[in-house]
Amino acid sequence: MVEKEKKDFCISCRKETVFVLQKKTIVKNIKDKEYTFEITVAKCAECGAEMNIPGLLDQNVQEVDAQYRMAEGLVSINDIEKLSQIYDIKKAPLSLALGFGEVTVPRYMDGQIPSKEYSEVIKSALTSPAYMKQKLVNNRDKLADVAYKKAMSKAESMEKLFSVSNKMLRTISYIFEELEEVTPLTLQKLLYFIQGVYSALNKRPLFPENCRAWVHGPVFPEVYNLFRDFKYNPIEDARFALFSGTEDALTADEKKVVDLVINTFGMYSGKVLEKITHNEKPWKDARKGYADKMSSNVLLSKDAIMQYYESVDQKYKISTESGLFAYIHDMTAVH
Repeated sequence: MVEKEKKDFCISCRKETVFVLQKKTIVKNIKDKEYTFEITVAKCAECGAEMNIPGLLDQNVQEVDAQYRMAEGLVSINDIEKLSQIYDIKKAPLSLALGFGEVTVPRYMDGQIPSKEYSEVIKSALTSPAYMKQKLVNNRDKLADVAYKKAMSKAESMEKLFSVSNKMLRTISYIFEELEEVTPLTLQKLLYFIQGVYSALNKRPLFPENCRAWVHGPVFPEVYNLFRDFKYNPIEDARFALFSGTEDALTADEKKVVDLVINTFGMYSGKVLEKITHNEKPWKDARKGYADKMSSNVLLSKDAIMQYYESVDQKYKISTESGLFAYIHDMTAVH
């Protein structure tokens, strides 16, 4: 579908003309300090003059605000929204919980720029559940009972989240960003395939966590405990808003493997992925001697997973999507 040309009134041409959006560098003085910002401008396609199109001024204000906050290391409105979402606490109670005045956070949400000191408090609350818990305890007398208990429960839940490695957390967050629906079963299998493919291609595991051979396939117990309440339902977890969009989440090599797995195994249901693992040597070896529905907790060693996927790579070339799709096809055809 061809995009329709955008038009507006050009003062210089004295008529409606086509315009194009471009980036422009500007310099502004804020509190006696000079800053360089990149903003969006609309230019007339006929005379090249800048045009004042609807909504562009508001966009420029937002662009300057975001770049100023980044330059000064200040939290964004989005950061504060994340904090409110993660701890399930409204703006005014959040302000009190952090030790601010009741209207401070609401003002920040309306666009007022926080001081460096207050920004650091918000950053610490975002990155440390223990810090947030301490803030809640310190300001307990300022909060309504319901708000305090809800936020404290969320803080304790956040602490559990940090019981798994940073690489595991960032990978899970990335999977949530890329796939619309992820059940606990699907997540477990995708993490297992990521560990296997990454190990084979890079000669080392991505996650330090150990995998176990359970009835329904390979499972990382720490991850199971994080999401057990979702049972067979898609995971909806506000805690992962904390990691959303982080640029340093995964290295290029790590992201390449995660994308490979998401773009191939990620197209199938959890039950199909379970079937694939049941046809693989590591899980079958670990389950020897167990009846079909008998519980087990046998270790699937990282070496066993790596050696198996190295053999898969030799046959299918799993560094490519076509190779992985061929492997999936053959493994789902096995009865």
